[in-house]
Amino acid sequence: MECLYYEKKENQVVICNLCPHKCTIAPGKVGICRVRKNVDGTLISLNYGRIASHAYDPIEKKPLYHFYPGADILSLGSIGCNLACDFCQNWEIAHRRSLTIEIEDEDILLLGKAKGSIGIAYTYNEPTIFYEYVYHMSKLARKRGLKNVLVTNGYIEEEPLKELLPYIDAMNIDLKSMKDDFYKRICKGKLEPVLRTIELAAKSTHVELTTLIIEGENSSEEEIEELAQWIASINKGIPLHLSKYFPAYKMALPATSYEVLMRAKEIASKHLDYVYIGNVWGIDNNTYCPNCSNELVNRYSRGEIRGIQDGKCSQCGYPVNIIY
Repeated sequence: MECLYYEKKENQVVICNLCPHKCTIAPGKVGICRVRKNVDGTLISLNYGRIASHAYDPIEKKPLYHFYPGADILSLGSIGCNLACDFCQNWEIAHRRSLTIEIEDEDILLLGKAKGSIGIAYTYNEPTIFYEYVYHMSKLARKRGLKNVLVTNGYIEEEPLKELLPYIDAMNIDLKSMKDDFYKRICKGKLEPVLRTIELAAKSTHVELTTLIIEGENSSEEEIEELAQWIASINKGIPLHLSKYFPAYKMALPATSYEVLMRAKEIASKHLDYVYIGNVWGIDNNTYCPNCSNELVNRYSRGEIRGIQDGKCSQCGYPVNIIY
């Protein structure tokens, strides 16, 4: 499949314009993502329709806590990534060769509404470098009344993002740090394009954010304060998921302590209505009204709606940012 968003140069060289890396790719070579290849001066998607992982997941696993709580969704992933995070949790499919299969479009659509699924989540690896397929399938899914969810690092250029957004119902975007140095050292990317993606997406679809807290790297009280204040400047109702880091891939730092996570939540909650802790067993991740603390969603009961009426807290009438 020929890629979208690239330009041809002399001597069959191409420049990929899908993500901020803007790779210059010589004939026979691939970009940083490993899945966009220059074949005789034409940029080809190597992962179009190639599925490396698929499963039915609870929507909360994305994580999305404010988008159809308690629902299941068909989750699809391919291969490759345009960042190279030292702590990558899915490095086998993001940065190594992995077996893939092809599934017919019609079968994907049927699976997307089977077993109570509300639609399709493009996840596991970085879905924006799966761009042509995600764009194609999300349009088909929308016609069938299915929901489209994107779980992404947000590292995409503005034009392709704007073209895709009308078909996306919800996004979870990784905001890995508020420091550009963190992105350069640990993720081999830049912060600014991710901030731009969040700002654009928040204007047109449901957005939740995830920050993996790595003690000593992005866990300082000052950075958590900056993170929460920046999110609140867009919308204090955007849910923030602070996830516990575990050693993975190239990073062997100790797992983040419970105390650091809880302090981060305490700081972020001064600025944001909804802050959750991820990757910690048994923690209270129910949703409570930011105004009166009435329980809105109970997640011990698989996302049971308990305190919402007509989009507001049933006790005090505070507007609630939950799609259900």
